[in-house]
Amino acid sequence: MKQQWDTQGFIKLFEANRNQEQAIPMAAYMKNQFPFLGIKTPLRKQLLTQYLAEYHLPQRQHFSTVVMELYHLPEREYQYAAIAVLERLKAQLSIEDLPFLRRLIESKSWWDSVDAIASRIVGPIVMNNRRVGTQIMLDWSQAGNMWTNRAAILHQLKFKGQTDTAALSSIISKHAQSSDFFIQKSIGWALREYAKTDGEWVRQFVAAEPLQALSKREALKNIK
Repeated sequence: MKQQWDTQGFIKLFEANRNQEQAIPMAAYMKNQFPFLGIKTPLRKQLLTQYLAEYHLPQRQHFSTVVMELYHLPEREYQYAAIAVLERLKAQLSIEDLPFLRRLIESKSWWDSVDAIASRIVGPIVMNNRRVGTQIMLDWSQAGNMWTNRAAILHQLKFKGQTDTAALSSIISKHAQSSDFFIQKSIGWALREYAKTDGEWVRQFVAAEPLQALSKREALKNIK
């Protein structure tokens, strides 16, 4: 019989697999923005699966507390684990949870966490409530936080044929001339991904929109 989620037990499991030799290059890859335990992705996923074989996911009323307990820990693997827990709970999440997800996006911000939250958690929430969700993403695209802008640009990354091109073009247009590398890169990525569904739309959009060179190059990378 499974037990209730125990954050301290989860931390002990990760700590038991700390590997300082691996932690150093892992931190270096992320420009030393965060310390690492040294647990590589396959093992980290395995440990979470192992833990959930014995323990339930956090209950709906407690998930935000559990996620923040993990997210506030210094090592980057704990933020990854918190995001993985949220992804497993995403069917229970709704528009009302977007302010909480924005807090995560704006905390310990770097491309790895922001992109995962935007495409794997925020995106499905918006998909389930397109009218309200899209308006919130338009609001996020005008936020003063660059990472929130990036999340808005990328939230439709997995939408394929269900992409709202009006929203995509509106959000990108707000940042077309941004000098920020992470914004330029996200614009290119969002367009390159949608080009797999409608390359001609992307080609025409890039021709009409005064994008930065990096965004254009990334957007058209796979269009022949």
